[in-house]
Amino acid sequence: MGFVHKSVMEREVIDCLAVHGGATYVDGTLGGGGHARAILEASGPDGRLIGIDRDTDALAAAGERLKPWGARVTLVHGNYRDLASVLDTLGMEKVDGIVLDLGVSSFQLETGERGFSFSRDAPLDMRMDRSRGDTARDLVNGLSFEEMVRLFREYGEEREAKRIARAIERERALRPIETTGRLAGIIAGAVPARFQPRSIHPATRVFQALRIAVNDELGSLKDGLSGSFDVLKGGGRLAVISFHSLEDRIVKVFFRGLATGCVCPPRFPQCVCGQRPRATLVTRKSITPSEEETGLNPRARSARLRVVEKI
Repeated sequence: MGFVHKSVMEREVIDCLAVHGGATYVDGTLGGGGHARAILEASGPDGRLIGIDRDTDALAAAGERLKPWGARVTLVHGNYRDLASVLDTLGMEKVDGIVLDLGVSSFQLETGERGFSFSRDAPLDMRMDRSRGDTARDLVNGLSFEEMVRLFREYGEEREAKRIARAIERERALRPIETTGRLAGIIAGAVPARFQPRSIHPATRVFQALRIAVNDELGSLKDGLSGSFDVLKGGGRLAVISFHSLEDRIVKVFFRGLATGCVCPPRFPQCVCGQRPRATLVTRKSITPSEEETGLNPRARSARLRVVEKI
C-alpha cells in the first residue's frame, strides 16, 4: 500500500507554533509529510522545512508529497534525538520551531511485513528503521521471564504481565515465536476472559510495549526533547503530540521543568538556587482533537498536544 498517514491536529500545530514566513522549522517525525506540508503552506513564500524520519518508506513518500516546495525542503534519514548533529551537518545552529508527532503511521500499522499490528499475521519486526537494531522477534524469544514482565508492565501498563510472560516462555520452548498472529493468540489464550479488557484486544498493551522497546521510543523522546529545546531560537516553539500516558507524562514533566523558576524552600529568605524559567507554557493543559477530527480519524482520539516557547 502507499504511505498513508493522517496527521493529527494540523491546524492546532500551525497556530501553536505561530508559523510565519522567513522562518526555519523542523518536523522531527516526518511520516507522510502532513504537518510538513501545512508548515510549508503557512510559512510561504520563503519558510524552510527540515524533515527527519527513521523510516525510509516515510521519507520517500514525503519526498514525493513535498516536491512542489522544491529547495525549501530538506529531508534527512535519522532520529530526531540527534537533531543537533543533523543541524550541524546542514551548517545550521538554531531554528524557529519544531514539531514532534509521536504516533505510529497508518502505513506502518497496516503494512504486513512491518509487524506492528496483530490485525494481519506477519513477521514480528516493529522496527521503524529496518536497517538496524533488534526486532520484536528477538525480544520475544530472547528476553528472560523477569525482563518480559518488567517490559510489559512498564511500557505496556499490562496488569497480566506475569501470565503473559509465562505463556510466551512456555510456547517459545516448543518453537520460536515468529509472527504477530501467533504472539497475539498466545497472549489472548494466557489471559482469562474475565480479565481481558472490553474495549481493546488483549494483545494491544504487549504490542505497544514491544514497539516502544524495539525503537527505544522513550529514550528517543527524552533525548529529543532536550536536544530540540536546545536548538530553538529565543521565542522559538516546540510542539509535541503524544498518544499514550507514558509519552505524555514525560513531555508534561519536561515542559513544566522548563517553565519553573526558583525551587528553593519557602523558608529561605532569598533564592540561592539561581534557577530561572527557560520557557513559557503555550498550552497549560494539553490540547485534544476536535470531535469532527476524531470522527474522521478515530486513531486521533488519544492524541495530546503540548507546546512551549523558549525565553
